[in-house]
Amino acid sequence: MAERHDIPVTGGIAHVVFTDSDDGDFRILDPVPDLELRRRQLVDEPWNWIRQVHGNGIRIVTRAGEVAGEEADGLITTASDCPVAVTTADCAPVVLVAEWGLAVLHVGWRGLVAGIVEQGGETLRRLGGEPVTTLLGPCIHPDHYEFGPRELSSVVERYGRAVVSRTETGTPALDMPTAVGLACRSARWPRPEPGPCTSDDRFFSHRIRADQARLATVAWLRPVAGGREMDGVESGVTAGASS
Repeated sequence: MAERHDIPVTGGIAHVVFTDSDDGDFRILDPVPDLELRRRQLVDEPWNWIRQVHGNGIRIVTRAGEVAGEEADGLITTASDCPVAVTTADCAPVVLVAEWGLAVLHVGWRGLVAGIVEQGGETLRRLGGEPVTTLLGPCIHPDHYEFGPRELSSVVERYGRAVVSRTETGTPALDMPTAVGLACRSARWPRPEPGPCTSDDRFFSHRIRADQARLATVAWLRPVAGGREMDGVESGVTAGASS
């Protein structure tokens, strides 16, 4: 079942949930009658969700249910009870937690090259204060992530040779957890511990098993008694391109 994290922040708690296959399919390309029920079972507020395009566009939101299907690859909030979510099936779900806010990012190799992590870190620092932690959810690991030389070279150009690895059969691979860690270092954000690999049958993998279903990563802030109310900032889109 879902992996949950409760992270103390200034004035409240940042709640983060990474689902697995037991929690069901959270894909958003087609209406699914049970999708809203699955969402509400994790956090009982309308979710903010996006149509992910492998870019560096980030949407800033201030209330539950404000964004539903806009093209972007990240969501940021400093508001209370405002769930923000991404879906994945091999790409890396990254959650940045700051003193007064959080970001959820959908990070594939194109997003890495486009600077989605740096864009998210810079924007969240401006809106939500200094970093607290970073969490990395289930994503594909190098043992199963064979990569073409042209695409691999673009990631190497940005983050160096440490992102290069080998699959279990010895072919060139991208080390996504390492690449995310280097992107976090570039963003001056804490490097996360590697999450589990989507090769595990507990998760969905488009690349390994051709799964069409998607995992969800959802995060939200909740104030505690005596803490500063998290009222949020003006909603909008950051300067990052969405494609």
